[in-house]
Amino acid sequence: MPIIKVEILEGRSREKKRELAKVLTKETARIINVSEASIFVVIDEVKKENWAVGGELLVDKYPD
Repeated sequence: MPIIKVEILEGRSREKKRELAKVLTKETARIINVSEASIFVVIDEVKKENWAVGGELLVDKYPD
């Protein structure tokens, strides 16, 4: 039962997340030779205020 965890900044459309889950599932199944039905994909969306790069919050670096 492979579990793929993806952390991304919030704001992607449902369609983009659907596509991501589909492609990750298909390619993981192919590479490690398991059924697609056995693969779980968990997408965690993170707010810019909760993500920092180089010691700087992304909300400060890239304000809306």
